Order: sequence, then C-alpha cells, then structure tokens
Amino acid sequence: MSSMDLEKLKMTGAGRAIAVLTSGGDAQGMNAAVRAVTRMGIYVGAKVYLIYEGYQGLVDGGDNIKLAHWHSVTNIIQLGGTVIGSARCKAFTTREGRLSAAFNLVKRGITNLCVCGGDGSLTGANVFRSEWSGLLAELVQKGRITDTLAKQHDHLNIVGLVGSIDNDFCGTDMTIGADSALHRIMEIIDAIMTTAQSHQRTFVLEVMGRHCGYLALVSALASGAEWLFIPEAPPQEGWEDRMCTRLEGSRIKGSRLNIIIIAEGAIDRNGKPISSSYVKDLVVERLGYDTRVTVLGHVQRGGTPSAFDRILSSRLGVEAVVALMEASPDTPACVIGLSGNQAVRLPLMECVEMTKLVQKAMNEKRFEEAIKLRGGSFENNWNIYKLLAIQKPAQTQSNFTLAVLNVGAPAAGMNAAVRSAVRLALAHGHKVYAVNDGFQGLADGAVFEMEWHSVAGWTGQGGSLLGTKRTLPNKCMEKIVDTITKFNISALLVVGGFEGYEGVLQLFEARSRYDELCIPMCVIPATISNNVPGTDFSLGADTAVNAAMEGCDKIKQSATGTKRRVFVVETMGGFCGYLATCTGIAVGADAAYIFENPFSIHDLKTNVEHLIEKMKKDIQRGLVLRNEKCHEHYTTDFIHKLYSSEGKGIFDCRVNVLGHLQQGGSPSPFDRNFGTKLGVKAVQWISERMTENFRQGRVFANSPDTACVIGLNRKIISFNPVTELKAVTDFEHRMPNVQWWFNLRQMLKMLAKYQTSFCEYVPGEIEHVTRRSLSIDSGF
Repeated sequence: MSSMDLEKLKMTGAGRAIAVLTSGGDAQGMNAAVRAVTRMGIYVGAKVYLIYEGYQGLVDGGDNIKLAHWHSVTNIIQLGGTVIGSARCKAFTTREGRLSAAFNLVKRGITNLCVCGGDGSLTGANVFRSEWSGLLAELVQKGRITDTLAKQHDHLNIVGLVGSIDNDFCGTDMTIGADSALHRIMEIIDAIMTTAQSHQRTFVLEVMGRHCGYLALVSALASGAEWLFIPEAPPQEGWEDRMCTRLEGSRIKGSRLNIIIIAEGAIDRNGKPISSSYVKDLVVERLGYDTRVTVLGHVQRGGTPSAFDRILSSRLGVEAVVALMEASPDTPACVIGLSGNQAVRLPLMECVEMTKLVQKAMNEKRFEEAIKLRGGSFENNWNIYKLLAIQKPAQTQSNFTLAVLNVGAPAAGMNAAVRSAVRLALAHGHKVYAVNDGFQGLADGAVFEMEWHSVAGWTGQGGSLLGTKRTLPNKCMEKIVDTITKFNISALLVVGGFEGYEGVLQLFEARSRYDELCIPMCVIPATISNNVPGTDFSLGADTAVNAAMEGCDKIKQSATGTKRRVFVVETMGGFCGYLATCTGIAVGADAAYIFENPFSIHDLKTNVEHLIEKMKKDIQRGLVLRNEKCHEHYTTDFIHKLYSSEGKGIFDCRVNVLGHLQQGGSPSPFDRNFGTKLGVKAVQWISERMTENFRQGRVFANSPDTACVIGLNRKIISFNPVTELKAVTDFEHRMPNVQWWFNLRQMLKMLAKYQTSFCEYVPGEIEHVTRRSLSIDSGF
C-alpha cells in the first residue's frame, strides 16, 4: 500500500470524537496503548475521551468518561496494569446495559471506540456495534435523545487491540502483555534455579494459561525445563513413569536440579486436570527427591512492561486511530495485530471464530489440530521443545564434523543458539567441536569436543561462554585452513555480529585459493547493534533495548520532585541507530539522534526550543537519547553544553553514558527463544548442505548458496548468501543500506509532540485470518 499523507488525516479528525477503554484482565503495555491512542487522536484533531473502569464505566457514564488532553497520559508508559482501570462487567452483557452505554456515548458525540482487551471484550464491542442503530432508535422512541442527534451519529466504528498475557488470540503474532509476562516468569525461573542447584531440588512451577499453553511452552523452551504440561497437548497414558525416568536420567548425568513447568489448565488425555501438587507428590513418592511447588499467580500480570510490549502497544495504538479515521459503515470491525514486524488490520470476527475453533478442537480431544490452529510459531516451539528437552541417541553416526564459534562483541542469546545447535547436531549424529575466542581461536587450534550435557543450563546465561574476539580471518587464513584440515571440519557455524558476517564473507572469497574452505558456512546474527545485513532482528538487540530502557526509567525517576531537568543519554550501537530509536520509543524520549537521520545545528536548536516550551508548562523533565556515533562533531558533551546554555534559567542538564550495561545481563525471553530457534534452523540447513555436497568421501561446497546469513525477514526465516548481501551493505559504517525500523521514527516524534510531516507513514494492510495464514511461523 502506498504511503499516505497524514497531513490530510489531521483534518479528518476535526469534529470527531474517539473514546478508549481497557477491559477484562489487565496486561502490561495497556498504558502505552492508551497513551498512543490518546496522543495520536489529539494529533489528528479529534477529541479523545478516556473511559474509566472498562465497560462498567461506559454503562455508568458520568465522571467515568473524561475528556483527555496531551498531558493526561504523560509518564504512564512505564507503568504496569492500566491507569484507567478495568472491570468485569455483567451489565454490558444485557441489552439494558448497552442502551445506557449508547446513551453515554452519543450524548458526547462519540462514534469511534477503541477497546483494549481479550476476545470476550472485543466480541462484546462487536455486538454493541451491530446493535448501535437499534439502540439509538430505542433511545429516540423513549425520548432520551432527539432524532437529529441519532441521525448525526448513526454509525459506531470499533477498533480492537488485544491485551492478554496468554497470547491466545488467533491472527496476531503477539498480544499486548505476553512478552512482559514471560519476563516475569523467566526472572523467577532464573532465581529458583540457583536455590534448586544448591539443594539438589526439583521444582514444579505453575504458570498462568487456563486454556492456552503459550506462556508455559515458551518459558520451558527458554529455561530448558525437563518436563512440560500444556492444555493443547495432554501427555500420553503412562506419562508418570516416563517423566520419572527422564528426571532420574538427568540426575544420573550430573544435573543437580529438575524443573517441571505446568500450565494452570493442564489436563490428561481424558480431560481430567493435572495439578502441580499431584506432580510434586508423584516425584517425592517415586524418586524421593526434595520437591517444591511454586505457583506464580498474579506476579505474571504485574510489574513494568518490557520494551517489546511498550513499542508494540505504541505502534498498535497509533495504527488504531488511523484505522478509525479511515473506517466507513461498510468496513468490518477490525483488530490491530502484529505480523512479523508490521502492524496489520485483521477482521475482528474472523480472529474470534478462529480462536473459538482451538477450544472446540481441545473439547473434542483433537489435540494435534489444536496445536496447528494455535499457529505456526506455537507448533514450531512445541516441536523444538520436544527435540531439545531429552537426549535421543543418534540413529547413525554421520561422519560429518561441525565447528561452532562466537565472533565479535558478546551478545545475550549467543549461548542459547550454541546450546540448541550443539544438541541438534549431536542428534543428527555429527561430531561437534566448539571453538574458543572466535576466528583467532580457530587459527590457534583452541578446539574441543562437545557432548549433550556440555551445554546444559546455557540458555539463560548472558555474554558468550565460548569466548569471543573481533579478529577477522584475513589476518590468519593459513592457520585457520590448517585447523580445518587437522580436525577434518566439514561445516562452520558462526554466531556473531557484523564481524561474523564479514569473516564468513572473507572465508567465502578465499575459497578460490583453498579447497578446504569449500564447506557449508552459516552466520547466526548476534549483536546488540542489530546491524547485520540479511535479517530484521539480531540476537541480543532485544536484551540491550530492555537494559537501556531500564536505565532510562531510573534516570527519569531520579528527577521526580527536583527542579526541571533534561537528561542527555548516550547509547551504544556503532553507527546503527536501532538501539537509540527503540529505547526512545520505549521510554517516551523527546528526541533520539542517530547517524541514519542526519541533523544540523538548526535541528538541535528546534529541539531545545521545543523542550523549553514543554518545561514552561507542567512538564518536569526531558530525555534526549544520542547514539554514540551519530555525528562526528555534535558529541554528547557538545549537546549537553548546548542544552545547558540555551535552557539556562528554565532547566538544568545532566549527561549519562549507558556503556557496557547494554551488553550485560541475562538474555530476555525473546532472545532465548529466538536463539534456540535459529540454532535449530541453522543446523537443519547445514545438515542438508553437507549431505547434498558430499562427494568422493568429503564435503565439497563451493556455490554461493552454501555460505549464508540466517535471518528473520518480516515473518519468514530465510538463508541469504553472504556474497549477495554485499550489494545491500554499507561496509564503511557497518550496517545494511535499508533498515525496516527507520519508519518507527515518525511515531517517536509524533508521540513527543513534534509537528512533523507524516508523508512517510505507512498504514497497516488488511490481512485475513485463515488456517493457511496461521501456519506461517513468525519466528518469535
């Protein structure tokens, strides 16, 4: 779809009114959505109303429906829950209740409603929309409103945002709150693992998910849990024996703990609930292990939203307003969802019908189908979990040897990728070597063999356990070739950043000189800068954005109650502005200076004036982000001095350099899951390439498609030849020429109240939800 000019859209909002409400169970990120809808609504010239206490507030009216202004939603992006409240509402399910709701809206001239909630809340909104004209007719008949008023507001537009920590809504890759809930779960699992290890305990962890096993499945995959119960896949008869055998097997091999994850809605094949206490008693009785149960409960709903949820909610909220402005009586009610990295519009009832089919399949014990209906990503997660959870002896030894190494700066998620790659390669019957210290280690022969248990517990560890260096192969090509010959290495798996890509490109280009380099090579992109060509996301970037965001949240908080203050915060990322831009959206920054978006002294001055205007009113603090290499002369120190002198008497200015804080920490759930998936996909690809290029007793692969970067593009995992990526890469600044996230900068400026031209905004396309569309794996 072509870009549209939002300058025209600005006029379309004039004289119109939008209301926003949150309903059903709360989810982290709802506040970011409310903020985005409110500000975007005001931006396009509409009146925006906040409805407090969900549908209950809509039915009760009065003070529950308040006109919002720009500052009504200041400083709420980092708060969990929903500041406008949510309530389960019986009254709205009756026609009488909906009549009151219609009266409360039409009285204020509101005919556009944005609902953030689960499928129940969204279905309710659709019923309300279909009854609208009938409800108004009844109000006219009862004399509560005039016929003219009814004619003026004869149609109600509805847009839904899915707020649900269970990620149980068909059609969208992620629902608002699911990523944050995973963050809470992983924080607790990481904490429990240390105490379990000390006492050699078994822990049974019960997570939320009455009808959907998403949280349990992803947290089991991300923590390497030994056993998992989810409602979509009840265990086969006799599971008790198999589970105890597996737990015992892992203890015999030297593990000091066992983790069992159970969704609260877990059932057996006959539909009978399986409780966490039953599982605990079973382990104690059969194995005599010291076993504890931890029920995570409402902790999963609480706490601050993750960066992913803040950015997701902001994008969906902005798109919701655009969809409302474009809606006509003929357009069906839609939900704004996520497809890969794009916001899309999904017909509401198609999604709801699909979501109901999952429950129907489970009720009728068609469990295989239920997993398929949950979508390609869910099914893929389930298959990978089964593949990696338990060691399966390889059917045959393959005579192939794979070497795995980390290159470049450490990034969270590297270890998860190495773990899954090593385990799958062993299951395929390959011999696996790990290399210390990148290409330098490969040259020095720092190579050792890996076993299944060598990588136990690696998923949750930050940094690079193999060790990593930035050395490129050109410095030591001869010695690398010697090592490859000595250990008879038949394929290379490189987990790393831009150096990893550049290194494999150098090896590929040296194939003409060395036959030994004619082996399959694959790069798994892993860098906090997210600057590797051939992929939309690199491992480690999500963790780094979360780390930078947490730092900025604390910095913002430090100014509470003090005099007016502006913070200039420097982020990492080399020349690539991904970190600064995403952190800026997640913390509601006033500006983010990056290399890709050239700026002049005039722009800096405009930003200072903009902040001065804000500070003169009721804003206490400002936050400006600067990417470390965004400008040769306008350094962090320069920007600090400029803001200090121009803002004198109105605000003072402080500098913070976040530095290596962004590289550390344990990986986010996204990076653990994404790393695990990429490791599996890469080894599957390498195994195929080795088999098809096996001639006269050795692997000989010299075509360009045997040296690739594995990447996630929109929602497809693809393998891009390193030599073809040269054309789309800026080697001087170490990044791809075109970057998908650049479009997000418009939203950053708009939400910070800059008068920007929105010519470049690309509205979401309509995607239909069918069994086929669900089967595409989104790579998350």
